[in-house]
Amino acid sequence: MFKGQPKGLIAAALANMGERFGFYTMMAILTLFLMSKFNLTGTEAGQLYSIFYGAIYILALVGGIIADRLRNYKGTIIAGLITMSAGYVFLATPALITSKYIALGALLIIAFGNGLFKGNLQALVGQMYDNDQYRSKRDSGFQIFYMFINVGAMFAPFMATWVRNTFVKMQGYAYNADLPGMCHQYLDGKMTEDVINGKFTELATSVSGSLPSNLTDFAHSYLNAFNTGFHYAFLTAVGAMLISLLIFLFTKKILPNPQGKSKSANVVSKEEIKQDAKEIKQRILALFAVFGVVIFFWFSFHQNGLTLTMFAKDYTLLGGLFPSVEIFQSINPFLVVFLTPIIILIFNALSKRGKEPSTPKKIAIGMGIAALAFIVMAIGSLGLPLLKDVTAQGALPDELRITPWLLFSVYFILTVAELFISPLGLSFVSKVAPVHLQGLMQGGWLAATAIGNFSLFLGAMMYENISISITWTAFVTVCLLSMLAMFAMVKWLERVAK
Repeated sequence: MFKGQPKGLIAAALANMGERFGFYTMMAILTLFLMSKFNLTGTEAGQLYSIFYGAIYILALVGGIIADRLRNYKGTIIAGLITMSAGYVFLATPALITSKYIALGALLIIAFGNGLFKGNLQALVGQMYDNDQYRSKRDSGFQIFYMFINVGAMFAPFMATWVRNTFVKMQGYAYNADLPGMCHQYLDGKMTEDVINGKFTELATSVSGSLPSNLTDFAHSYLNAFNTGFHYAFLTAVGAMLISLLIFLFTKKILPNPQGKSKSANVVSKEEIKQDAKEIKQRILALFAVFGVVIFFWFSFHQNGLTLTMFAKDYTLLGGLFPSVEIFQSINPFLVVFLTPIIILIFNALSKRGKEPSTPKKIAIGMGIAALAFIVMAIGSLGLPLLKDVTAQGALPDELRITPWLLFSVYFILTVAELFISPLGLSFVSKVAPVHLQGLMQGGWLAATAIGNFSLFLGAMMYENISISITWTAFVTVCLLSMLAMFAMVKWLERVAK
């Protein structure tokens, strides 16, 4: 799997692990934190979540422009890691995060740091394969890169959950996913007497070890413990960022080094001479066509940190291998690491037989696989009550909750789709982008992801207002339409890529 790969590949992947660790810390707890800390509905939390995740990727376009102008990718990457660390420290300080707008400010600091970092590191990885020695290994190289950056992500949800639960336990309570929402409902005077005397009192007694003498005091105390625990959980991302910074500083010498505008930087390379204006236009059009398709994949896929997380909290039976809501976010990075070698082997076997699909065709297939995931989710959700009915009764009884293996199977299928789309899309961009626009076009891929992410809150709106199964059917529809559009463009994209 590693044979014939450039030596800087693993170093770049290890340097990216901290960013992925922080990303999956956010994926695991951000929605839950916003709802618990600021008493937000899923739609309101979804709006902040969408702004943050959209900003992460749209600012990658800005980061690409900065690096391309300065021709200093490595310096921009280092600045990005430091900025992200500062944002996580801000978010981890309870005394500073006193409103949702201040929280959004901290999130945007993290997003800006990510924009400086993410696309530019991917551009450096792409430059490794501009060497004729490694050119044929581009697709598998990006798959290996994608696998290794997810190693850190596997542990992020566990670490964040452990920190939060440990702090809650230090305050004399046990973890319960339903209680923050119920505490807010009780304090707002929106809870019926039946629920107060029944489910709420039962859970309050369970997490406290004895019947609280005053439910109002309990509600305030539990929310404070829960939310402060969330704040401290963000510190785990700071540690991961610092480790990534050290790795990058020690290994940057073996990465491509296009920094510094000198006289030689103004000399047109042989590859740029080959790319005349007409070809460059075709390449840019092809990239924008692919960007347009993958918007809908990310709109669907990144529901994992929003509506799928909400589903885990509201409708899923927790326990056993899945003791808390956040743990579901470790499934995707674990499967990326586990499945990537298998998919590489399959593609290599097909390549030897001359039957390996082209990169555009793989992306189209990936969209179909994503549609399958939401078909499974829609079928598994048939018959579930509306969220407003669940909220009215405090929480859904355990006997009516869905097995956690439904979410596991959906994450499994979505991960396969991701492996057909994300690393291969990055490879396609690095291959097709004009030489002098590598950073900008990598930023363009991430900007397409941003557009999908800015729309994520629409999933939360559907989740809170219509049938759960119909909500998932909407994602089936957009994925299938994107698949058909991609298949319609395959031959053209294959010609441009040559």
